[in-house]
Amino acid sequence: MKSLKRITIILLLAFGVTLGWHHFQPALLDFYRKHFQTTEAPALPPAQPDPERYQELIEELARERLGLTERYAHARTAREISDVINESRRLLEARLPEMMRCWLGTPWDFNGTCQTPGSGKIACGYFVSTILRDAGFQVERIRLAQQPSQRIIRTFLPKDKMFIRAGLSYEKFLDQVVARGPGIRIVGLDRHVAFLVVTPEEKIHFIHASGASPYCVVDESRHDATSLQNSNYRVTGNLTRHPEIIHGWLTGSDWPTHQPAA
Repeated sequence: MKSLKRITIILLLAFGVTLGWHHFQPALLDFYRKHFQTTEAPALPPAQPDPERYQELIEELARERLGLTERYAHARTAREISDVINESRRLLEARLPEMMRCWLGTPWDFNGTCQTPGSGKIACGYFVSTILRDAGFQVERIRLAQQPSQRIIRTFLPKDKMFIRAGLSYEKFLDQVVARGPGIRIVGLDRHVAFLVVTPEEKIHFIHASGASPYCVVDESRHDATSLQNSNYRVTGNLTRHPEIIHGWLTGSDWPTHQPAA
């Protein structure tokens, strides 16, 4: 009789454990995956510079700019002028990030001056000035690259069209930038200069020759842009949303490097 009771108790316990396992299994497995499972997705291979594609983009953009320039010269109405300006803006906002990404993986150096992706090392200012020159902006590549970031931006825009913030939290700063609309921006930091791309979908791309790890040209998301996040001072200028800049690009105007008044 005692053995029968013992068997009954064991069966009931086994049934209870089984029932409990099926009830709590999803939560227990989820807890295990989050806290104990160590399998990670394989790391993506590092980006490699692409000088061949870069040269193709330079030539393609030059041809496209020539066609737009001819249309611009023959535009007679405000609508025709506006159409060419808007088409030029869309072209630059598509091509410039492509050109920047051809440099990904190119090593950074404070004194780096290479002129094509992967051909040597590049400093942050030279990365900005080289991209602009190769996109058809008639800039003084060396002189522009050696300026403080605010002077680089001031070369293209008057001060009242620059967006300057100091001591503002990172998230508030980016929220304010995004609220001002998409475009290709130059952004200056405490000791750095870079490109800040804001897409129509409000995504952020911080593309720059990074003097911090991994010490090369990188394309960083809002979450990963630590240099942008850690800077106290930030100044931006939107190159593609000001018609006067597009006008200068279309007409081949010179962009003398800004120097403060004596």
